[in-house]
Amino acid sequence: MKNNFILLILFISTSFSMIAQTNPTIYQYKVEDLSGTTFDFASLKGKKILIVNTASKCGYTSQYEQLEAIYKKYKNKNLVIIGFPANNFMWQEPGTNAEIATFCQSKYGVTFPMMAKISVKGNDMHPVYQFLTQKKLNGVLDSKVDWNFQKYLINEKGQLEQVYKSGVKPNDEKIISWIEK
Repeated sequence: MKNNFILLILFISTSFSMIAQTNPTIYQYKVEDLSGTTFDFASLKGKKILIVNTASKCGYTSQYEQLEAIYKKYKNKNLVIIGFPANNFMWQEPGTNAEIATFCQSKYGVTFPMMAKISVKGNDMHPVYQFLTQKKLNGVLDSKVDWNFQKYLINEKGQLEQVYKSGVKPNDEKIISWIEK
């Protein structure tokens, strides 16, 4: 009887562990924003999230304008856009967090949440980007960040759904369709 009870406990704990690994979410992460305040992804439960790695001296930097327009249009309809400045591609984001905040506000009027500068690839890749790029962590697909302004789409359950390369504009029909569905 005691052995059966132990086996039952092991079965239940293994089952819960497998369920937790089957549907990994971004809600387990906390990051720092440009002002140094902790941002908890768990606060976004029930919302769609578009995550984008940004840079202020890139050929795609003008995408900030479209990102901001989409954010203004859909922020009250369950969408959050989150920018992660990164200096991983040809040193196109050399600024400090304060300089990045000033640039985003003065040049593009950015009001969507901008996080502190991180690394989106390599040995010092931030844990959020490890989640976004590794199937063993996100449960969906492996990807790599090829350049600035790559977009990751997270559904209302906190699960990765899709990745779009830099050349896909934020207002592309595929992204807008995902937001509106």
